[in-house]
Amino acid sequence: MLVSKAAKRYATALLESADEQNSIENTLKDIHLIKETIESSKELRVFLKSPVVKPADKRNALSSIFDGKVSKEVSQFIGLLTNKGREDILDEVATAFIDVYNVHAGIITVEVKTAKALETGQITELTKMLERTTSKTVNLDLKEQEDLRGGISVKIDDTVIDATVKHKLEQLETRFLESSME
Repeated sequence: MLVSKAAKRYATALLESADEQNSIENTLKDIHLIKETIESSKELRVFLKSPVVKPADKRNALSSIFDGKVSKEVSQFIGLLTNKGREDILDEVATAFIDVYNVHAGIITVEVKTAKALETGQITELTKMLERTTSKTVNLDLKEQEDLRGGISVKIDDTVIDATVKHKLEQLETRFLESSME
């Protein structure tokens, strides 16, 4: 999901506030709840983004959904967003908060593509190796992609290490085509 600059600013401010109050982990749990709630309800997403719905109605709806389920600080934060008329970016703020939290906590998400599902031991070894290499805590985003035929593709931020059979075959095909043109 693309995140606006405003959402990043709100997320950063929320993280800083949570850090001052020593409640980062509780705030993270609340943000996950908000994100899951919004992502699981298309009606709620449409409702929050609708210019036809009155801000007071949006504020009341968010209060009825989240009050008692999230901390007082997060509830006040939701109130701040609605008072500023920014409830339409609440889902973006939640995504941005998780990203900002991960940077703060030294956590990176690594996308791993394989042709077949990795076994538990392989996942453990891969995680340990990536944590040693990056010096960060690693969350693996495992994806199966049968057309890779074998091997593994690892994406860390903008860097891709492609050691798949499909990639090797594509490289070989390119070399054959280049040599036949000479």
